[in-house]
Amino acid sequence: MKNIAQPPQAGIRSQQRITRQSKLFKSIIEGIFDKKGEEVISLDLRKIQESVADFFIICQASSSTQVKAIADSIEHKVQEATGEFPYRQEGFQHAKWVLVDYVNVVIHIMQPETRAFYQLEEMWSDAPAELHHSS
Repeated sequence: MKNIAQPPQAGIRSQQRITRQSKLFKSIIEGIFDKKGEEVISLDLRKIQESVADFFIICQASSSTQVKAIADSIEHKVQEATGEFPYRQEGFQHAKWVLVDYVNVVIHIMQPETRAFYQLEEMWSDAPAELHHSS
């Protein structure tokens, strides 16, 4: 069986404190806006005990093509700025909801109907939220 090498940082839980000012966070937001992502919101989950990450970043895109383009842009920007690779990615097959997981920050890129149906912002309504705008 062939041994497949993992990217240097894949699968390693980062002990670095993530903030909205961190390179990782800024690179993600930049990647979203580079491909015209809309309704970008970040949820700060650090004080919620049952959370799986420090932050969720949620945005929407009007088509499966745009969803995939945003995910690719995020990965490129993050790798360029930090050298990090996503720990996990899901949803590329149908691209109604793509998840890109950097362990401490999880990005949800959704088409509007999917976002309205799942209402992640409501599910995590205890988390402080911040709306982001393109520069």
